[in-house]
This record gives sequence, structure tokens and C-alpha cells, in this order.
Amino acid sequence: MTDIQGIILAAGKGTRMYSNIPKVLHTVSDKTLLEHVLNKAHKVCNKIHVVYGFKGEQVKSSI
Repeated sequence: MTDIQGIILAAGKGTRMYSNIPKVLHTVSDKTLLEHVLNKAHKVCNKIHVVYGFKGEQVKSSI
């Protein structure tokens, strides 16, 4: 398998969502947006890097 690495940019605050939680932690179909992206990325990437910012510890603990 070819060594493919992915980068997921999950640092958005989501101000237009008017929410106190990071936008990547909002749920769609019982999964967070970040979970949906990670599941797809795992199908094609050997290693995935997640860049987080706003409430980073909350995002990190959800991974």
C-alpha cells in the first residue's frame, strides 16, 4: 500500500452556527462531522493528522 497521509482542518469556530461548541462536533446522523470525515479518510489514508484550534481539548478528546 502506498504511504498516504491526510490532514483534516478542524479548527473552525463556527460563528455563523451560533453555538458554543466547535462546528466539527455538531452531529449529523448520530455522528459528529469530524467522525464522518475521519471515517472517510481512514479508507484512503495510512496516517491522519487533525489540526484543531477553537476548544481544541474538546475536539482532541472526541477523536
